[in-house]
Amino acid sequence: MPSLILLMIAGAAAAAFWNAARAAAERAEALGRDACAAAGVQWLDQSVHANGVRVYRRQDGWLGLERSFRFDYSYDGADRHSGRLVLRAGRLVSFTGPSAGARIIPLERRD
Repeated sequence: MPSLILLMIAGAAAAAFWNAARAAAERAEALGRDACAAAGVQWLDQSVHANGVRVYRRQDGWLGLERSFRFDYSYDGADRHSGRLVLRAGRLVSFTGPSAGARIIPLERRD
């Protein structure tokens, strides 16, 4: 009987972790899509990809999870660039990617 209770507790913890991970991925997807729309670039693959999870110390002293995600975007449909965003408790703390007005102009090839 105690092993069944432990199994149920482990299952509930796994379900809570999975639910929090999905919520963070949905939030990251919305942020990435909005950033691409604001910069006027094409958001590729229609998804974000989780890169990692780290433990960090929150302001109140408790431990929390920091999740990082990668997404791809294109300026003209022929190129591909990677963006990265980091979420802590659903809040964006770091963003690397397209910005409004910034465009990468390829250098001419010299032979």
